[in-house]
Amino acid sequence: MSFSELLVVIDDFIWGVPLMVLILAGGILLTVRLKLLQVIRLPLALKWMVKEEDGGVGEVSSFAALCTALSATIGTGNIVGVATAICAGGPGALFWMLVAAFFGMATKYAEGLLAVKYREKAEDGHTLGGPFYYIEKGMGAKWKWLAKAFAIFGVCAGLMGIGTFTQVNGISSAVHSFFDANNEYTVNIPFVGEYSWSVVIASILLAVVVGLVLIGGIKRISSVATIIVPFMAVAYVAFALMLIFSNLDKIPMAFELVVKGAFNPSAVTGGIVGTMFIAMQKGVARGIFSNESGLGSAPIAAAAAKTKEPVRQGLVSMTGTFLDTIVICTMTGFSIIITGAWKVEGLEGVGVTSYAFGKGIPFLPESVTSFILMLCLVFFAFTTILGWDYYSERCLEYLTNGNKKIVKAFRYLYILAVFIGPYMTVSEVWTIADIFNGLMAIPNMIALFALSGVVAKETKKFFDQKKHK
Repeated sequence: MSFSELLVVIDDFIWGVPLMVLILAGGILLTVRLKLLQVIRLPLALKWMVKEEDGGVGEVSSFAALCTALSATIGTGNIVGVATAICAGGPGALFWMLVAAFFGMATKYAEGLLAVKYREKAEDGHTLGGPFYYIEKGMGAKWKWLAKAFAIFGVCAGLMGIGTFTQVNGISSAVHSFFDANNEYTVNIPFVGEYSWSVVIASILLAVVVGLVLIGGIKRISSVATIIVPFMAVAYVAFALMLIFSNLDKIPMAFELVVKGAFNPSAVTGGIVGTMFIAMQKGVARGIFSNESGLGSAPIAAAAAKTKEPVRQGLVSMTGTFLDTIVICTMTGFSIIITGAWKVEGLEGVGVTSYAFGKGIPFLPESVTSFILMLCLVFFAFTTILGWDYYSERCLEYLTNGNKKIVKAFRYLYILAVFIGPYMTVSEVWTIADIFNGLMAIPNMIALFALSGVVAKETKKFFDQKKHK
């Protein structure tokens, strides 16, 4: 067995049924204990998402903390991941993606609440928090080994996969496909090989821009995220709505395919996808991967929010899953289903989404839709690079007891990884990234099960007090 094959076996094992059941079960448990909070309190959560709290304590506003978390979750998963799920599991995969997101909202709420409740302040005044702190302080010092395991997996996921190589390669591929798809302008790089000038220029510019942002720390990362994330999310949704409104007559058919395909995929796909389990597996896995509910990454950003109320930040964090999957992934999914892009032979990944937008908006030339989609991919992937650097640095800070020299050295290593990313073979790197993401989820979900009572108690106490004011 080759190394690549071994990685695939490990990845399939980690992201198999047990982990998906663990994450879904956690979301169901929290939904029951919180009495459908993700439905009842969603209007309040959306209101607080953009309204700053008076007298809050932390480094950045709740909205900036949310945008930092969204910068890491809104990415290629929303454009490429949805396409992959629907092509492999049929239109019904979108239904199960939304089911995972619904319960994932309760999970994300709990993560945000616990992150603020158990956070600490470093000597220089900046805020530290995340699963490593709510595992150690909430579950007790004897569980510190589990907290350290989470932090190690977080550093590895950021530096060796989801944060760097995979995103950078996605950016360079998108730029290359648009500007020099036929490799007409190439350069021979010693010891590396022949590459298009579009890839070389993209890698240099990206490394410089990432470096300028990262060296400024969380405040600069969050300030960039608060500009790019809302703008690109709104632009992408508007783009998808153009497609949907241009094909309103096909919406009922799309709904039917999604619902029927969720429970009887072969009736919709003509036998290409055989079982309900495949549709469920692909939808749930891509849904979790897209919004990261249960992985434990978002609470690291939530801990930096200027707030005195853990419940308030939990609600703001919850809107991340709502926006990421229930809004943006749904738009992508319906665009793919309406245009039949998922059935076109020879297309995969971003090619499916690109085909959907190219064919589904009749009043725009395909060159324009391709350019807009490329921009969305570039900016979504760019903000993911920023978000995951922040996650990795906080994990490393926990592991080294706040050793600034090690964290600073890591930052430059991260920038170097961004620079060399376009020249890496990414098939194995994507698999490694998947593995570390899954490994992060295990200690985090153990903590959420153990501390679900704390989450329910804090929530009841907060809303009881609010009632009597």
